Amino acid sequence: MDKLKNIAVLSSGGDAPGMNAAIRAVVRDAVNNGIGVKGVLRGFNGLIENDLIDMTKNSVSNIVNVGGTILYTARSKMFMTDEGRKMAYQNCLKNNIDAIVIIGGDGSFRGALELSKLGMNVIGIPATIDLDIACTEYTIGFDTAINTAMEGIDRIRDTSTSHVRCSIVEVMGRNAGYIALYTGISTGAEEILIPERKESAMIASIITRLKIAMKKGKRHYIIVNAEGVGNSYELAKELEKETGIETRATVLGYLQRGGSPSCRDRVLASMMGVSSVNALMSGKRNRIIVVKNGMIKDIDIEEGLNMKKNDIDEFVNTTFGVESK
Repeated sequence: MDKLKNIAVLSSGGDAPGMNAAIRAVVRDAVNNGIGVKGVLRGFNGLIENDLIDMTKNSVSNIVNVGGTILYTARSKMFMTDEGRKMAYQNCLKNNIDAIVIIGGDGSFRGALELSKLGMNVIGIPATIDLDIACTEYTIGFDTAINTAMEGIDRIRDTSTSHVRCSIVEVMGRNAGYIALYTGISTGAEEILIPERKESAMIASIITRLKIAMKKGKRHYIIVNAEGVGNSYELAKELEKETGIETRATVLGYLQRGGSPSCRDRVLASMMGVSSVNALMSGKRNRIIVVKNGMIKDIDIEEGLNMKKNDIDEFVNTTFGVESK
């Protein structure tokens, strides 16, 4: 491509801790290399409505430790139409934008791919607390989210023990159980329910194990439930009815999205941001910045979107070095 003069950066989809660190890295590295940067407000909606701002190093001062995204984010129905994508592309041309860095998840990258088909060069940075992008081993926000959930479950265990109670803690993960899996293992939960294994949520099986555990003298029972499995409040009612054991449900919800990003999220987001600018400066087109074997690399965006996530059993085996049951 010709010499890179101007780029844009936007965040799209669900917010994730570390997005600001990525934005900061993109802006500062681009400016250091003489490249102009536009910030797009409210994701693809801002691109359609030409809601762009000039960004400088000062624009991203003191944000590396801040959760959420200073560019705001949204899910755009208009961008899902041909008309919306064409409007977005025309605004890129009006603003002399040579490439766009898009920070978000799978849906954001599919939008980026459609924009690339119109002629715009796009670079994706994976940011989603769900860790559900198949082409990368890590996504920005996951580490912060699981640590937030872990701390919440630890606190709930204290009161669960005091009251000799069964506690169901619902974490985020509509289609992917990685948050539940990691937090369940790290907190020593007795049950981990994930959408990849809906059969594990069979109430009869849980009831049997719960009764046996309490007869053996356990003074608490923690169940970590991914939101995609089912209603935690209804499960709590059913368990209490069948066992007579006081059971309470707690939904952590959007608590997991917010807060200051962890060290890991700040560092990886910063490295991915710099890698995105480097990829553009080296003439690469339509890539996703990914983590593979612990290293930051880039792959073709269409190739990345066609990848499938490993089976959860394989993931447990390779990640934790044990066979899952």
